[in-house]
Amino acid sequence: METMHAADQVYVTWESAPVADGAVVVGRDGIGAVGTFAELRERFPGARVRRWPGRLGPARVHEGPLPAAPSPRERIHAVLKLGAAAVLAEHVDSPGLRAAAERNDVAVLPGPGPTALRPGGRADLAVLDDTGACIATVCAGRLVHRRR
Repeated sequence: METMHAADQVYVTWESAPVADGAVVVGRDGIGAVGTFAELRERFPGARVRRWPGRLGPARVHEGPLPAAPSPRERIHAVLKLGAAAVLAEHVDSPGLRAAAERNDVAVLPGPGPTALRPGGRADLAVLDDTGACIATVCAGRLVHRRR
């Protein structure tokens, strides 16, 4: 079953113009479609809808050292709470961190690169408030963080 993540503004890339009243359809771990809420609601009438306050766009890539925490799992979770669904390989320098990243579907990348929401791409999304703080993170199609 697909899930539709909708917000007042959806960004295909954080540098692009937003899609007003936009949505992203996620099926399993991939993006099925990006467009306006009305258009996608018509195309995917059975999709579960999650409406988010704020701006929705591609999840971030955490480019620095992972936050300090008592365990590798908690260090990975701290990254997810920042709206990131990927980390750089140079900062995942222990077997425990690599295993925690793999268990949580966090991508380990060789270097920084652009992120975008595109049909067929991996469903890594972030919802940010007006200050840039993360409201929710979707990693490989799963909601892994939601601010209360």
